[in-house]
Amino acid sequence: MTVVDVWVKAGARVEPQHWGGIAHFLEHMIFKGSQKILPGDFDQIIEHNGGITNAFTSHDYAHFFLTVADNRLTQTLPYLGEILLQAAIPDGEFIRERDVILEEMRSSYDDPDWVCFQSLCETLYQHHPYGRSILGHETQLRQYSAHELRCFHRTHYQPQNITVVVVGNVEQQTALSLVENSFSEFSLPWECPPQKITSEPPLTAIRRNHIYFPRMTQGRLLMGWVGPGINQLQQGLGLDLLSVILGGGRTSRLVQELREDKQLVMDVESSFSLQQDSSLFTIGAWLNPQHLSEVEAIICDRLQQLQQQPVTEVELNKAKRLLCHDYIFSTETPSQLAGLYGYYQTLAHAELALSYPTLIKQYTAVQLQHLAREYLSLERYAITIMEPY
Repeated sequence: MTVVDVWVKAGARVEPQHWGGIAHFLEHMIFKGSQKILPGDFDQIIEHNGGITNAFTSHDYAHFFLTVADNRLTQTLPYLGEILLQAAIPDGEFIRERDVILEEMRSSYDDPDWVCFQSLCETLYQHHPYGRSILGHETQLRQYSAHELRCFHRTHYQPQNITVVVVGNVEQQTALSLVENSFSEFSLPWECPPQKITSEPPLTAIRRNHIYFPRMTQGRLLMGWVGPGINQLQQGLGLDLLSVILGGGRTSRLVQELREDKQLVMDVESSFSLQQDSSLFTIGAWLNPQHLSEVEAIICDRLQQLQQQPVTEVELNKAKRLLCHDYIFSTETPSQLAGLYGYYQTLAHAELALSYPTLIKQYTAVQLQHLAREYLSLERYAITIMEPY
């Protein structure tokens, strides 16, 4: 089995100010073919060769992948290269696919977890594109034309923005030649309207957002802090360790206290998301609304403990083992390896993918204490609270 990952540095982060959602829309339209490949033909070709393909869009990139038997790579990869580089974006298909995306958008609005997370991002990032929804907004989506999607495509789907990763039972030179031949005919570059990425000013206070949501059975609490981006990877990985210590399993501090001992929440977790310009550190809980204030106060108190006292060596070593084991498990399959190398190459350079275990193992308890003081402020964070009505 061979996996091909194609990463395009053309996510929501680089959308012009009034073109929100266009990167995700384009991801859909890529599969509608080119002048040589009619709508529906690409899917037929891949299925005929026993392969699968899919894609998704984030703020930092659009990610396309193909999984196929080793001996079918030469029959399929050229077609993926063709639709990616020569997307036709037909007017009729554009109108039909817009309805699909509008329905996807409406489904998201019915998901309290999606609404809660999006609200937190908008509250936390009030200037940077990370605060915008990847799906965009319905009013904007209805105003787009196929020409604008073609403009975005021809601006960003160019050689300097594309990473192709091939992992599988295929000879290296064969893979390189096949990629070179399949990704050689680029469209003539166009130029989108000027777009400037504004740095997010540091928070100066607690930003709160309270939402009353219909048909909810549980309340939601989601707190967020901005951390360093990929250019400060070592500090970011320290926040990864703190997220595991706080909410990375049954014996983590918040899970043990809030869910297992005091039973104030149905569940609680902490997560760390590394991004190009800044990382996102979150703590989320699902709970009875009557416990919202108490749970927020306990979380803040536990963060204060992290800042005042270094974690124990037992806790630190356990968190290191967990993250290093997760890293090892993330390199077991061709798709995992392709994703790992493609992700780091797109945000910075692929060699960083190999440094993860080394950087994690180097951390000391005192360094984590300083990191908690620097990034997990008790006076400067964003919080979204959701209750049923």
